[in-house]
Amino acid sequence: MLTRIFAGFLALLPIAAAPAVAQDWPTRAVTMVVPYAPGGPADIVGRIIAPGMSQSLGQPVVVENFAGAGGMTGTARVARADPDGYQFLLGASGVLAQNQTLYKHPLYDSAADFAAVGLIAMAPPILITRKDFPAGDLKEFITYVRANQSKLQFGTAGPGSGPHVTCVLLNTAIGSKVTDVAYRSSSIAEQDLVAGRIDYMCDFISTALPQIQGKTVKAIATLTRDRTPMLPDLATADEQGLAGFDAPGWYAIVAPKTTPAPIVQRLNKAMVDALDSAAVKDRLTALGNTVVPPAQRAPDHFAAFLRDEIDKWAGPIKASGVSLE
Repeated sequence: MLTRIFAGFLALLPIAAAPAVAQDWPTRAVTMVVPYAPGGPADIVGRIIAPGMSQSLGQPVVVENFAGAGGMTGTARVARADPDGYQFLLGASGVLAQNQTLYKHPLYDSAADFAAVGLIAMAPPILITRKDFPAGDLKEFITYVRANQSKLQFGTAGPGSGPHVTCVLLNTAIGSKVTDVAYRSSSIAEQDLVAGRIDYMCDFISTALPQIQGKTVKAIATLTRDRTPMLPDLATADEQGLAGFDAPGWYAIVAPKTTPAPIVQRLNKAMVDALDSAAVKDRLTALGNTVVPPAQRAPDHFAAFLRDEIDKWAGPIKASGVSLE
């Protein structure tokens, strides 16, 4: 009898220990994995919110860039990490939603391999060209690209990245096939765009906006349904005749699948605390991002949102005929 009681007590230990571990968490630095190279849109967002999360958690949040395979390498690393809360992912629409269809064999299942922590912000992509590109609006852009597509190149932050998928869908929508040039990050691609070595990009506003404001590139269209407040005079693709074109990007946080719920909630609280900071919100907004309202920041909301986004992007990506190994 005593043996059975003792065995039952041991079986309950992991269950009893989990809340205690979660209650004490974190006791050391926490790593925010950004699956792209430094200087890109996701990296910028991560470095803006990390200090606020550190303050909320009482431990450093260290940003680590782990790029490769359009963001899948770093994302897969977090999927396989110990579910103890000490590694989490600052992901984006490309790596968490679009890659699930774009790649024939993605390295993870975004909906099944992660615990949703929360949605951070929405980010419109902007069609930008080199400064001397012979088009001033989308109609002229389409005409020129169709006539010169074999001579042109567009830049991306790597296969499967948001800028890559958005431009692929744009090219499909306008009936053109243009060579893509993959870079380690959007910021590096933009350097070549400014230098005139590539012709255009579909970049997120956080990295495109400084170049647009500095007049080193030309802004052609906002690639979402609505205009962005930071570029109120820049018409959308839909307004310029490309009916229904809408490719919004977003940023969010996920953790390994079996991360204890109390730790997920603590990470979510740290994210929310950071977003509630006027300084953080102002910096994100100044770069053209739209911080999501409080009702859209919960883990359950993002879990449902992610499933919907995977389904939403599957149709257009399949229709484009583009598929990566």
